[in-house]
Amino acid sequence: MSTAKRLRSSAKAKTRDKPPARPTVADLEGESEFAQLANQHWLKITKRASKAKIKVKNDVLKRDIWDVLEKDSFAYKSLLVLEGLQTLESYLWPGYSEDSSNFHVLLIALLTNVKARERLETWAIFEDRPAEFSSLFTRVLSMSLDQTLSWSVRTHLLNFTIFAFQSLDWNSVRKECAPLVSIAIWHSLSSDAKRETKLAQTPQLKKSWKAAGKRYDSADDATKARLRFERAWLYTLTLEFLHLLYGEKSTQEQVLYCERFVEFLTDLLSQLPTRRYVNTLLQDLHILPALSLSPMFNDEANALLRDQCSLLSHFVHFSIDDQTGAQHSRMEAYDRHCADLGKLQRVALRHFKEKLTVLALSNYASIDRRRDLENLLEILADDELTKLTSLLELRTSYPDSTGVAIDRRFLMEVLLSTFEKRKTFQETAREMSIFPTEDSLFDQSILRTDHYDGSRPLALPKLKLQYLSVGDFLWRALILYRCESFYGIRKDISDVLRRLRPEVRRSGETGFAGSSKMALSVSRPSILEVVPPQVGDDKPSAVRAEISLDFRRLGDRVRREWDSLRPDDVVFLVAVDASMQTTATNGSDNNTSELKKLGIVAVRTAEVAQILDDKGKSIRDPSAYFNGSNRSSTRRMQLRLDPKTYKEDADRVSRGKPDVYEQINLLVRRSGRENNFKPVLESIRTLTLSEVPLASWLHENFLGYGDPAGATYKHLPNRVGKVDFRDTFVDWQHLVASLPGKTIEPGFEVSSSFGPPYLLESVDRPPEELSSKGSKKRRRGAEPAMIAEIETYQVSTYKPPNLGPYPVDAPKLNKVQFTSAQIEAIMSGTQPGLTVIVGPPGTGKTDVATQIINNIYHNFPEQRTLLIAHSNQALNQLFAKIVALDIDERHLLRLGHGEEELDTDGNFSKHGRVESFLEIRDRYLHEVNRLAASMGAPGAHGNSAETAGYFNSVYVQPTWKKFTEIINDESSSAADVIRAFPFHQFFSNAPQPLFPTEDDRPAVVDVAEGCYRHISKMFSELEDVQPFEILRRDRDKANYLLTNEARIIAMTSTHAAMRRSEIAGLGFHYDNVVMEEAAQITEIENFIPLAMQKPKDGQLALQRVVLCGDHYQNSPVIQSLAFRHYANLEQSLFSRLVRLGIPVITLDQQGRARPSIAALYQWRYPNLGNLPHVESLSEFRTANAGFKYDYQFINVPDYKGQGEMEPTPHFIQNLGEAEYAVALYQYMRLLGYPASKISILTTYAGQRALVKDVLAVRCSNGAIFGMPKIVTTVDKYQGEQNDYIILSLTRTSRVGYLRDIRRLTVALSRARLGLYIVGRREVFEACYELRSAFELLLQRPDKLMLSTGEMWPSKRVLAEEEGTSAPNEATMEGVEHLGNFVYEMTVSKVKQLREEQGLPVEMEEVKLQPIREDDEVQYVEDASDGEEQEDIFEEEGDKQESDKQES
Repeated sequence: MSTAKRLRSSAKAKTRDKPPARPTVADLEGESEFAQLANQHWLKITKRASKAKIKVKNDVLKRDIWDVLEKDSFAYKSLLVLEGLQTLESYLWPGYSEDSSNFHVLLIALLTNVKARERLETWAIFEDRPAEFSSLFTRVLSMSLDQTLSWSVRTHLLNFTIFAFQSLDWNSVRKECAPLVSIAIWHSLSSDAKRETKLAQTPQLKKSWKAAGKRYDSADDATKARLRFERAWLYTLTLEFLHLLYGEKSTQEQVLYCERFVEFLTDLLSQLPTRRYVNTLLQDLHILPALSLSPMFNDEANALLRDQCSLLSHFVHFSIDDQTGAQHSRMEAYDRHCADLGKLQRVALRHFKEKLTVLALSNYASIDRRRDLENLLEILADDELTKLTSLLELRTSYPDSTGVAIDRRFLMEVLLSTFEKRKTFQETAREMSIFPTEDSLFDQSILRTDHYDGSRPLALPKLKLQYLSVGDFLWRALILYRCESFYGIRKDISDVLRRLRPEVRRSGETGFAGSSKMALSVSRPSILEVVPPQVGDDKPSAVRAEISLDFRRLGDRVRREWDSLRPDDVVFLVAVDASMQTTATNGSDNNTSELKKLGIVAVRTAEVAQILDDKGKSIRDPSAYFNGSNRSSTRRMQLRLDPKTYKEDADRVSRGKPDVYEQINLLVRRSGRENNFKPVLESIRTLTLSEVPLASWLHENFLGYGDPAGATYKHLPNRVGKVDFRDTFVDWQHLVASLPGKTIEPGFEVSSSFGPPYLLESVDRPPEELSSKGSKKRRRGAEPAMIAEIETYQVSTYKPPNLGPYPVDAPKLNKVQFTSAQIEAIMSGTQPGLTVIVGPPGTGKTDVATQIINNIYHNFPEQRTLLIAHSNQALNQLFAKIVALDIDERHLLRLGHGEEELDTDGNFSKHGRVESFLEIRDRYLHEVNRLAASMGAPGAHGNSAETAGYFNSVYVQPTWKKFTEIINDESSSAADVIRAFPFHQFFSNAPQPLFPTEDDRPAVVDVAEGCYRHISKMFSELEDVQPFEILRRDRDKANYLLTNEARIIAMTSTHAAMRRSEIAGLGFHYDNVVMEEAAQITEIENFIPLAMQKPKDGQLALQRVVLCGDHYQNSPVIQSLAFRHYANLEQSLFSRLVRLGIPVITLDQQGRARPSIAALYQWRYPNLGNLPHVESLSEFRTANAGFKYDYQFINVPDYKGQGEMEPTPHFIQNLGEAEYAVALYQYMRLLGYPASKISILTTYAGQRALVKDVLAVRCSNGAIFGMPKIVTTVDKYQGEQNDYIILSLTRTSRVGYLRDIRRLTVALSRARLGLYIVGRREVFEACYELRSAFELLLQRPDKLMLSTGEMWPSKRVLAEEEGTSAPNEATMEGVEHLGNFVYEMTVSKVKQLREEQGLPVEMEEVKLQPIREDDEVQYVEDASDGEEQEDIFEEEGDKQESDKQES
């Protein structure tokens, strides 16, 4: 059987054997009970009249929906079907009222949870009816306490509440949640005395408590009842949780409820607004001691609950002031601990002097360990222990309903947990290993993430809307990034072992039947050196080992990859025992660990120190060695082992355990893009341990507190009064039009407008004095007093200085006429503070960022700017635009490995800049010699920068000073000035005449001063070069360049994260950060560029942060679904700031696409308009040659009886769409469309591979077709554009990850002139989230409409054809029809070409064949070994979809 047939049959078999876990088109299109119900009761009704009042029938809810769901145990697929049928937004919510049944409320809660789990927009549905939403929320809270409901239903209600508390950026949700965690919950504290003690801590607490009391006293009976319910809700829920923990036999439903409740408590404690009063209540309830002693906690099966408890404990004891949010330093935390111990000692001495004298008189260090304290307290009797606990204001009883008996064991645990010393999160971070071993890679808490589908929580911290402190954020990021890195490493090692297929050889040793380019079989490593520990440490300071590598069986390409390993790269030493794997296979799978299934004995991480050849010589240039004649097939790799792990291994050997290093038999590597985890983790850990990692003015906004506008320039004291906007404005009309609503006043005596450059000075007008003293509190409905009615700017200008007589001296000017929104962004970015710029597709955010950098460079010459982007491609695009502006190339530096792709004349890497400085030196020294000769100055002045400086000070400056005396003499004429000019001979090679011919003395003086500026610049640059003459080592030169010369430093966010410690250690300081593609960068990689310098006097020098991005497009790529969705690791700082309400500037005019194509995604950006040129230029007005429409959705039915297929897991393909896309491309090429103007995009990597295969077969004739500019996935193409896009949607069973409308936005916004989408109509038009785009797409026929008989470019005007038929209109009925049409055109084209070349007309039929129904598929192939490490998983759904996205 052929490979293609075998793969097809296996794919069909999988489809038959494995029932679908998610809804299909059949489920949503009338073949299911729910679909028929929807069509009968709401879908058809809402289609007929969108505003019709929906009447909900309770018997339909109960009998046809609730009972069906309950019978099926609320199966997630059934809930997804209901959600896909728009049940919530079209039926349940429109029909909700205060009189609705409980089943109605429960169904709304269930479907809200589904939307939350699917990451779909949820709360916006409820915004139109705030009163009803408040009623709904209250009923959900009441029902969450209803003990008649099953634990499964109550878990769903709790999930609703958890989701609500995660969405406090919505005003309607925050309004309902806030009373549940207000100070009123302190009514439930164990005693009035304890409450008074807490209230006495700050005056603000007393004030808040009194205000809550007044609010209650002044309320009516109904409001009082509501307030009592709200303040008791959390307390009651927690008591029920405790009752459940101590139940006799716990069911799985009860365990799941408890897991969700612990998640809920952890969420409450991880944000300051919800933590402020809740933490006190939970500690009063002894939540942690009660949890740790409960039967459910100690059940072996409930490991997840124990891990969750550990995370909850971290947040309960997080060292922060719960009221002010101030994070305690390590000393402050210890002082608070000592104060608690002091209180314990005082109570012990006063009330238990006889028995606790030792405790009372001991030093703190001797009583803050759990065992020591327990020994001292053991002497107390039970009643004495109870009394001690009570005297310490700790709870000693629970209501009887909880079933929790507070006995001696419980009280002892309460006292021990209260007074024991705990590690701070910094200490935990310091001790955390960043080198994975088999234990950390296959830890149960990480393995759980493999099977995450949203049904159960995880013991992982979450990245949320707000953080307790910067340290808290960094700790969470460290934990999550480490887990996600280890997840990827484990996946790669597991994949390698599956490919290697370990087996037991006859000798009993482990061998490998397969192969993998990412691994080599090795003999055990030899330990070369173990360096003794440093003073005060117990582990070796360094461990060096060596292994031998044999490349004889490797192909040249794979060998080159192994030879590309560099020092500091991380590799993995793996011990594999195939006999373990055999045992695991024969045993019980349920109880066998993942380690044994793979046969892994041990994994050790090592760093490459150096690579030697077979003669022991270091290989410094791998490519030169590989191509050399004396190359060897063996290598010796010297490694640095992790000292901490090595010491643990040595201790294990000393106890009689086997030596791990004796068993090592495999070396595994990873691709460089994925293997940068170590330096990034080190950077995060270093920041976690630092005290001042963030600029003070940005601190509150970053954490999510305070005034959202507090970090913008209008609210900062260091706002710049006057700014030179140079070439930002084209002319006066542009200036006035760009500042609507602002007053523009000329700054000096002029009666009319004047040209650029413009200096704008903000004029502060004093506010009008109020007639009477107003209240400090703003009254509801009253408008705030405005400081000034209208913002006023005073505008002045100046004559730009003459920079010299040569054309290269002329400044490069901006030619972009910025829109008013762009100008607002540029003005804000030029000022100090935080600027957030939302740039929809095609709105020119890169041009805005470039102009901001240009303005900062010229207005603040001493400041330095860090330029960050997500990808090398985006960074290079931005950098190329900066190079084109009036910025001295000496001050530009590009760090990282993407510089070689930069399409500019100069080399801006460290090495390239150093070389450039030396080239500048040679060029200018030649000029110095020429200048000296022209002045008749004897000596070798051009020998070095130092001698040139001497020449300048001794000869040039005195000569110029003498000449300025003549300039300053008012009696001298223009001729006198020209005659006295001392540099005539030097400037003889400048454009002549050097001076104006007319008798214009000011113009003559201006030219002369320009000439001297040219000379001064020459000596200034030589002065900058002088250190490079002194420094000898290339590394020193490069570091000097970074720390002293460069003023604009560009790097990717990944490079910044990897090199943070190294760059900060050089003393590198900067003032500004401009971040492009900020919404595509993870939050920790957003943060690290803000903290890449060491503080000066306790403060960072950072003055500006400019974030450019678009949160409506793709988010950062995270491989694991668990980390992406549960931990929210895909969150960017940009998107979080937008959610927090930070003022953003949205660019509102696009200049990329035709207005008709832009309309497909303008619904995502309500105010997005079009720039005039996309409506006036001929290329936007002209039709696409050969097509009736400029965009079209083309329905592609099953091809050869099949739609989508999955030859290997998650590798999704659609042959019909691939053939159609390629035929469409061939058609365009035959009409003369340039291949470089066409891109083919797919939504899945499997489809991309298939399209490439079809192209290779169908377009092998390069003279006619060639290949399109690129074939790639939508995700990879973000930030790019092309004139014509062919898009394959691939899926035919369900929408898949394109339901994330951020991806749809990217897909629809890549085309400038033509967009042709091939897909399955019934799948996508039924999707609620995509309806706005597909309503437009499907207004046109879903069969391809051609206009035959014309070549590219067309002369047809689109506007003239609206509502009429196109010339020679033809409809393509399907892929075979289009394929035959293209085939006939190709035959004609080939004949024409052969006739032109004088060749016989006959052709080889084998090479050129039409698409036929009975074709054998030759394209469907498994992922080749060449794509082994390429992430081929791009599904954003549940586990049946992919957990990976393309890297």
